[in-house]
Amino acid sequence: MFTVLIVMVVGVGFGYFLRNRKKIVRFADKFTMWAIYLLLFLLGIAVGANDIIMKNLPKLGFKALVVSLGGIAGSVLIAWAAYVIWFKPKSDSHEE
Repeated sequence: MFTVLIVMVVGVGFGYFLRNRKKIVRFADKFTMWAIYLLLFLLGIAVGANDIIMKNLPKLGFKALVVSLGGIAGSVLIAWAAYVIWFKPKSDSHEE
């Protein structure tokens, strides 16, 4: 876990110093998406190769769907709340 935090902090530092280099930022965005696709593909291979998971997939499927939908709903709710609290522009309708 400590390694993950160190790598993240170093990445934030690099991102801060490279934030004005648009080509590097665009490349990092595209690279990140392809890295995520690759990780999901490899996760799919690992799940497909696991006999225990494959045998219990009908039982696990519904529970996994419920947990996934709950995670998505919670993420959307928290993202919306963060937007309203920190990012939504303040309206100036009360000033005349």
